[in-house]
Amino acid sequence: MAKPNYSFEKRQRELAKKKKKEEKLKEKAGRKAGEPGSDDAPADEDTSAEAQPVDGQAPAP
Repeated sequence: MAKPNYSFEKRQRELAKKKKKEEKLKEKAGRKAGEPGSDDAPADEDTSAEAQPVDGQAPAP
């Protein structure tokens, strides 16, 4: 039976952590440079605007 390569697995975990941390910093910088005061509101507004019709009528089936 082959021995598990723990150093490879550890390196993969480290790379995943590093990538996640970089993405988080990039997202934080984007929010900071974008609109101050609205953290996650734009994502929620887009879905709610699509779910509710503008003219007040129920959507067609």
